[in-house]
Amino acid sequence: MLAVMASLLLWGCGVYSFTGASIPPRAQTISVDYFPNDAPLVQPTLSQQFTEELQNIFTRQTNLRMVEGIGHLHFEGSITDYRTEPIAITGDDRAAMNRLTVSVRVSFFNEFDDESEFQRSFSRYYDYDSNLSLAQIENDAIEVIVKELAEDIFNQAVVNW
Repeated sequence: MLAVMASLLLWGCGVYSFTGASIPPRAQTISVDYFPNDAPLVQPTLSQQFTEELQNIFTRQTNLRMVEGIGHLHFEGSITDYRTEPIAITGDDRAAMNRLTVSVRVSFFNEFDDESEFQRSFSRYYDYDSNLSLAQIENDAIEVIVKELAEDIFNQAVVNW
């Protein structure tokens, strides 16, 4: 009984999930524009993967309904960087590790809470052994990076910590 009362109290305060998300009670919809890849080096599937993961994290972890156009909560932006570079150099001046980095610029709009809106960049990376080529690790690396970026954006937008 106590759990039911606590759930009702949290629902009334606008908390729509047990993930710590705090969403205005009147918010019912969310929209995520397609994030084009404006990075100097373009990975062909990255835009689609990132956009879908950002949509999915909100549909999985909230009661918001995904809509076309502009929702009560709205995201737009672009992928601004996609690069790989050496990060650990051995004694004979060879790279021991490489790093794949992806950066996105995100604008978040909240129809009911202007204070929570933001425009900022998010960046995540994946380190890999230099004996492996980017082609060998790219799919796994992108999957990890995209999930981490979506979590960071979700937390910034609706988990106020």
